[in-house]
Amino acid sequence: MAPLPPPAAAEASSMPATPRTTNTLLLLLLIVIACLSPGSSSSNRGVIRMKIVEEPNSFGLNNGLVAQATRLKAKVKPSRVTGPRHLFRLAGKCFSHTSGSYKYDLCPFHNVTQHEQSLRWNAYSGILGIWHEWEIVNNTFIAMVMRNGDNCGSNSRQAKVTFRCGTQNALLGVEEPRTCEYAVNFTSPLVCHPHSMLVYPTLPQSLREEWDRIEQDLYDEIITQQGYEKQLRTAIFRKSGYVLSADADATAADGPEDQERVFNTLDSCNEEYRTLQEEVRRLKALLQQHGISPNHTATAAPPASRAEHRLAGGGLPATSNGAPRGLQQLKGDVGER
Repeated sequence: MAPLPPPAAAEASSMPATPRTTNTLLLLLLIVIACLSPGSSSSNRGVIRMKIVEEPNSFGLNNGLVAQATRLKAKVKPSRVTGPRHLFRLAGKCFSHTSGSYKYDLCPFHNVTQHEQSLRWNAYSGILGIWHEWEIVNNTFIAMVMRNGDNCGSNSRQAKVTFRCGTQNALLGVEEPRTCEYAVNFTSPLVCHPHSMLVYPTLPQSLREEWDRIEQDLYDEIITQQGYEKQLRTAIFRKSGYVLSADADATAADGPEDQERVFNTLDSCNEEYRTLQEEVRRLKALLQQHGISPNHTATAAPPASRAEHRLAGGGLPATSNGAPRGLQQLKGDVGER
């Protein structure tokens, strides 16, 4: 009679092999083979090199949204930065606002974008408008006009950015009063001064003088109100780059040479300051060569120009009903003629 197997062996032979125990045995077998392989030296024997592959878990994340945001393609380049100088500091910055299932990003002087906050694989993300020009009414910058956004049927999406006084720079919200036309509300302490959005003070001297001439022609009834507004748009606003012609692309040229320079860094500002100091010293030396003191002042001031009256709100000639026009024009009201 054959001897009976030991109890432990009998139990082991009767237990079914589970996947976990099988994997453990295979791992132990691989370790033994690696340790006993002829190519392994005594210094690295027993050390197994393992490569860990990290696979990102994208379950439940809206990765399609991020991918779409990076693939946004603009039709045209933004126009150059123009308008009130104190608003130039907004260039290069972006402001966000989330409303419902959409996130809006406003980058002044650049573009407005919309991103759908959804777990759908094809969540919408697109451009609502690209910085184009200013909307000007009654000598006042009314809104930033953003055009050439993503296609919307046979047209392109467009947006207008209006400003209101606030304690901080912030995007308040975005509305869609008409299909594919968006109203963007932005708050900023930069627009709290009552004269902060006037057009006339931002112009170079040559265009101010041209505006004064057009203003005088209107006062003398040489041109009509309609002709006055047309000349302002063509002779002033377009030359300054504040508005573009109907067929002008948003990639318009650089604009007038006498446009004031914008400094994006402290180094560029310091460099320009040193250049101006050298120019001042050169001019002082030139005055001394001609026997003129640099501190020489005229004994009598010339009469104030119409431009100075407009800036100071002083006594411009009265209108037909006898009301002074200076202060009204300063606030952007052309007054009665």
